[in-house]
Amino acid sequence: MNTLPNPMEAGAEARAVANPAAAAAGEPYGDSRSRVMSEAKFAAALAEISSWPGYAPTPLKSLPGLAATLGLAAVHYKDERGRFGLGSFKALGGAYAVSNVLRRKVAATKGLGPVTSADLLSGAHVDVIGAQTVCCATDGNHGRSVAWGARLFGCRCVIYVHEAVSQGRRDAIARYGADVVEVKGNYDDAVRHAAQQAAANGWTVVSDTSYPGYRDIPTDVMHGYGVMAAEIAQQMPGGEPPTHVFVQSGVGALAAAICADFWIRWGSRRPLFVVVEPVTADCVYRSLETGAPAVVHGSLETVMAGLACGEVSELAWEILRGGANAAIAVDDRYALTAMRLFAQPRAGDPPVVSGETGAAGLAALLAVRDHPELAATLCLDANSRVLLLGSEGDTDPAIYREVVGRAADEVLSA
Repeated sequence: MNTLPNPMEAGAEARAVANPAAAAAGEPYGDSRSRVMSEAKFAAALAEISSWPGYAPTPLKSLPGLAATLGLAAVHYKDERGRFGLGSFKALGGAYAVSNVLRRKVAATKGLGPVTSADLLSGAHVDVIGAQTVCCATDGNHGRSVAWGARLFGCRCVIYVHEAVSQGRRDAIARYGADVVEVKGNYDDAVRHAAQQAAANGWTVVSDTSYPGYRDIPTDVMHGYGVMAAEIAQQMPGGEPPTHVFVQSGVGALAAAICADFWIRWGSRRPLFVVVEPVTADCVYRSLETGAPAVVHGSLETVMAGLACGEVSELAWEILRGGANAAIAVDDRYALTAMRLFAQPRAGDPPVVSGETGAAGLAALLAVRDHPELAATLCLDANSRVLLLGSEGDTDPAIYREVVGRAADEVLSA
């Protein structure tokens, strides 16, 4: 089978914008960006997270059949479905931030020097840990990570979800012992409510988005995400960087973390960096277009649930305003087609189980296939070696089966 499904028949929308403020290829990462995200803190996160029970690098899958069909030199897919059994990359960020909150609390309360994750897991500090409560707002995956981290290390957890979060994702969070509370409105409304409740109750917000006066914990989250980048650098064939990275945005935390790590790691050889968003929640796209953080209002409804965010994180923007080369906004139909395409691999490719958000990168490539005028904006051609960030697997199995027509196990065993 050499052709791909064509959502263009249904008028699926896509648009791309080049970042007029993008840093030149040879521009160094620099001191100002290092104050946001640094090589030392990426290394510290890798050291802690790789010490946790069950840690293993997730696979980087090569998809030569897909690349040939799309007219590209190579496509690689970082498959986060198996990360700590949580089904998404979020396990790296939220849980790492929870561990840091608790490590600092134990050290301050007991007058200790540096406290490690192993110290938290030893049972020696349950008196301090058990008295703590962490909370956050979520579209699904981040809340699951925070809840898992709270259970792993032994503190209480409250997770706030907005109205559009599916029951399957709510149930997945609750299985880790968190209290799950619905907030009327969209994701950004839930973020504000979580901050208000934390202030009123003396809890700690563990958010992946930053705002004025709240930066340290989101910085921890983002450095946790850098574990993906470290693994990818080890897994790329011949150690060579890709020419392009397509990364889904949401509030921008993952995008900024991968962008920062690759910039530090590869310098002038760093790949072109393309941010992918739904057309209904394109806050980074609009921010790059205007040169300043832009807010998208309304329901933000999209099947790419993890990307239903209307405000870019303050910290993420400090990296992306110069680090992103372009952004592309795509219709939901491209994401659904991408999920099905991953499940029906081209000749020679392995099957991939990807959720709606995880399929965003391929959705962007399909959009470029249907809107060839966008290729020049994204500098894509037959020599492009593209990295896609498979941020999640079937995090809601019921939705996955409805979209693909088969359960994940059936796809993988075919």
